[in-house]
Amino acid sequence: MEERMDYLPLICTLVGVVGVIFSIILASVVKKAPAGNEKMQEIANAVKEGAIAYLNRQLKSMGIAGIILFVILIFALNFTTAVGFLVGAVASFLAGYIGMRVSVIANVRTAEASKNGLAAGLSMAFKGGSVTGMIVAGLALTAVAGFYTILIAMGTPVRDAVIALVALGFGGSLISIFARLGRYLY
Repeated sequence: MEERMDYLPLICTLVGVVGVIFSIILASVVKKAPAGNEKMQEIANAVKEGAIAYLNRQLKSMGIAGIILFVILIFALNFTTAVGFLVGAVASFLAGYIGMRVSVIANVRTAEASKNGLAAGLSMAFKGGSVTGMIVAGLALTAVAGFYTILIAMGTPVRDAVIALVALGFGGSLISIFARLGRYLY
């Protein structure tokens, strides 16, 4: 039984990667959908520019804070724990960044699809939202299971690996909080 459990983190990592791949495929489906008339695209481009400016500002602020915390964790705890924090922070930022970009793309396409009826509009909105849901779940599963698999393969004691996973969760949560608070400041 224990031998089968050794493969569980690797299997979870692969499932996470499949989730990420699925979200990328779904994002391309959303992106290929009709984007409406010229006026709709003009408004969508203005929203897109604002979203990109917001994301770039967030990246700068969170990047500085993340690097400072990374260095503090190296000296206060250890390098492995600090790397766990960094992995969680990067995965969380990527999920938010991709989710925001796809949401901006999906909005105008949902409006255009709604011209063909409520079902078409809801279908497009669901696809756009599903990208974010799958990328969050896929990146989280890949980050946690993948990082754990790598740590155990490197011979890290299980206790230290679990502490590093707690730091990974902290990094992901911290970036999520920054993103939520940043929305109100922006």
